[in-house]
Amino acid sequence: MEKSLARYIWDHTRPQQLFILLIVALSMIPYYLAFDLPKQIVNGPIQGTGFEQPSDTQLFMPISFDIPFWGPVELYGGLPLERMPSLLALSLTFLVLVIINGLFKYYINTYKGRLGERLLRRIRYELVDRILRFPPKYFKHVKAGEVSSMVKDEVEPLGGFTADAFVQPALLGGQALTALIFIFIQHFWLGFIAFAMAMIQVGIIPRMRRRLIELGRERQITARQLAGRVAEIVDGIGTIHAYDTSNYERADIAARLGHIFRIRYDIYQWKFLVKFLNNFLAQLTPFLFYCIGGYLTIVGKLDVGQLVAVINAYKELPGPLKELIDWELVRQDVQVKYEQVVEQFDAENLIDPEIQAIDAANATLLNHPLTATNLVLEDDIGGRVLEHVSVKISPGETVAIIGTAASGGDRLAEALGRVIWPAGGKVTAGDDDLYALPESVTGRRISYASPEAYFFHGSLEDNLLYGVKHAPVEPAAYKGAASEQRKWDVAEAQRSGNPDFDLNGNWIDIGTLHANGKDGLFGSIMAVLDIVELSDDVLQLALHSTLPADAEVAPAVAAEIVGLRRDLRAELNRRDMNNLVIPFEEDAYNTEAPVAENLFFGMMRDPKASTKAIVKTPYFRTIMRESGLGDALFKMGQGIAESTVELFKDLPPDHPFFEQLTYMRGDEIPTYQHLLQRLRHNATPSDEDRIALIRLSFFYVEPRHRFGVLDEALMRKIVEVRHQFHANLPPELQGYIERYDPNAYLTSGTLIDNIVFGKLNHRYSDAIPKLREIGGELLRKRPELYHALMALGLESNVGAGGRRLNNLQRLKLSLARALIRRSDYYIFNRPLSGLDHHLQEHIVEAALAFLAKSGDNPAVVWVLSNTPLAKHFKRVLAFDGGTLVEDGTYETIVESGTVYKQLIA
Repeated sequence: MEKSLARYIWDHTRPQQLFILLIVALSMIPYYLAFDLPKQIVNGPIQGTGFEQPSDTQLFMPISFDIPFWGPVELYGGLPLERMPSLLALSLTFLVLVIINGLFKYYINTYKGRLGERLLRRIRYELVDRILRFPPKYFKHVKAGEVSSMVKDEVEPLGGFTADAFVQPALLGGQALTALIFIFIQHFWLGFIAFAMAMIQVGIIPRMRRRLIELGRERQITARQLAGRVAEIVDGIGTIHAYDTSNYERADIAARLGHIFRIRYDIYQWKFLVKFLNNFLAQLTPFLFYCIGGYLTIVGKLDVGQLVAVINAYKELPGPLKELIDWELVRQDVQVKYEQVVEQFDAENLIDPEIQAIDAANATLLNHPLTATNLVLEDDIGGRVLEHVSVKISPGETVAIIGTAASGGDRLAEALGRVIWPAGGKVTAGDDDLYALPESVTGRRISYASPEAYFFHGSLEDNLLYGVKHAPVEPAAYKGAASEQRKWDVAEAQRSGNPDFDLNGNWIDIGTLHANGKDGLFGSIMAVLDIVELSDDVLQLALHSTLPADAEVAPAVAAEIVGLRRDLRAELNRRDMNNLVIPFEEDAYNTEAPVAENLFFGMMRDPKASTKAIVKTPYFRTIMRESGLGDALFKMGQGIAESTVELFKDLPPDHPFFEQLTYMRGDEIPTYQHLLQRLRHNATPSDEDRIALIRLSFFYVEPRHRFGVLDEALMRKIVEVRHQFHANLPPELQGYIERYDPNAYLTSGTLIDNIVFGKLNHRYSDAIPKLREIGGELLRKRPELYHALMALGLESNVGAGGRRLNNLQRLKLSLARALIRRSDYYIFNRPLSGLDHHLQEHIVEAALAFLAKSGDNPAVVWVLSNTPLAKHFKRVLAFDGGTLVEDGTYETIVESGTVYKQLIA
């Protein structure tokens, strides 16, 4: 990268800088005229010079020049005006000049801002581009938080300075010089005073502010290190909790913040000292002007108009001068920051840009053997993990690699997948160096999967198809304003040195998938999900989510869900298993549902918040009072509170038993204990106390909590009041409750809530697996609904780094992401590590059969974490101690080798 920021800016913005400098030069003309006009106004119309007689006139705005060797040239003779019209004309001219100067500033600042943002965009893009070209070993010793902080925050001042790099000194210097020249023209010694004070400011203030730059640089480094440390805490939060080191981390952060505090405090002290001195020098000059200029005016060597003009001109001098000093300090500061960025991003052995060049139609096949010749691989500290290994993998081979975790086989897989670079020897594809081939070849014809696979924030489908988004296949269709906005985006991207790829276009290359046409895309997804046994997980994600209201298929899916609900009820009846689910019925109490759900007989998106809002309404209180149910629920809540306090009062608030309570938190025990004490002393309960106990009863389920406070009579009473409650339900409460209807879809509930439409019977411990089995059978009889639910599950967000998925799901998804691509070589580096051995065998068999049926005759290299699975491969490589010790068929490895016996022992 270019070491000098000024040269970098000039190289990329030269035409724009020259243009804006020309505008700045033109702006100096009205700027100077605005200085001279007050003198004409004071000396002319105001003091009456030239208007001694009422009928005297003066020429307004005469334009003439005295050109050397040519003589006087008159362009406009001027307009003769009397005293009052002349005052008005000159004042209006001054106003026009103020507007013109303001418009110049507006245009210059706007142009500068756009120019700065373009270069900031260019810098950030170049930094991210370099990150994408860093050698793999670079990422072993760099913190993601620090790098991202530099791209986001530390280059931000560079963009602002870009706009001011050449324009600001020209503009401010021009304004200051114009003001000084004007003062010199009015009076030499006043001009000399202004010049001397300006030089003192320029000479002293920048020297004092260099300390601020040093402190600022130190603050920047410590802030970057803090960002990296916070990122480490986020990534290692599980380890921190597991080892009880949270307070150690707090101490570390507090120490870092203390160091930053000391630096910033020093900055404030020095900053305001410099500001005090700068302001003093700025105010000293007007003092001299008033003294000396006043004396010269009194003795007749300076007229009042000239003094007013000089003072007015000097008012415009400190501002540009101060900003010019600030500009110099900012220049030094951003140069230091730029050098830090260059140093951080100036890595050796960057990947050549040509290797990552976009190629939308690359159909190159790797139909040559992959050969490792005398390959040497090293770890991060230079220790050798693979010693002079030579091996050849031919197209169509299925090769198993066995060995311990430190045997070196997994490192060979990383080299074949271009994850690490060799320290010695080479890896070739035919006659070509594998690391010299474009990524448009290796990134498409070699598929690599490992347990360390990363998943990006987005949907499960986005991550599954991430490996086929190589280049835009077809652009997005834009119309009207969107089309114009797209043209503007393309133009700005080109001006900023960014690629103009259309992110909204279609990036999924169907030709790189095991699919035919767009209709085959979903089939290809389903096939690989079945192979890695992830289909059921995707389906469960869908069933435990809500149906998006704005989805085009929502009405059809909702109708299908209601139909599946009926099929499930009929199938349970047919199998005499209808007791597994207690359905919601209009005239019956659901014993497995809370009291509130039975009373309101509907579903709420936020039950606790909605219930709290409902019980405060006059309508609900009237129903409770007139029906008598309020007193019954109050006594019920009192009984629940007494039993709960008696059982759990001696337990700490965070005891696991409180997880079983859906109606009370552990920290609420003392509150209810005091409430019960007041009631025992025959205190009249307040409205708040009654509501608290009634709400307590709302979340009670008799079969689960078993306090014996809910009998058949009270159940019938609740069902009776249910009808009264819904009979005249006011509109403001209807939005809280979505009433149960066996023939309607509940938008507030999940898909599984809608299908079951009831509560599981807790007396049957196997209710969930039985329902899942029956529901799966019924769902497959509705292929359109099954496909719609799978599509909904694929839209589930996996979270940052795939953290919303469990470890087993991440492993399966990583393997599926590789399998879905059509490649010539599949490198699987322990992708199923940690899975059950039987599940591993099932997936390995299915994956090999799937790739064999593809017709592409790919080679498969699989580093196994379950050694006996090597029997499914035609060739086995055994590694031990970083070397290849055996190479042959499964039978020969078993018969003659000792590595196999050690691994299965």
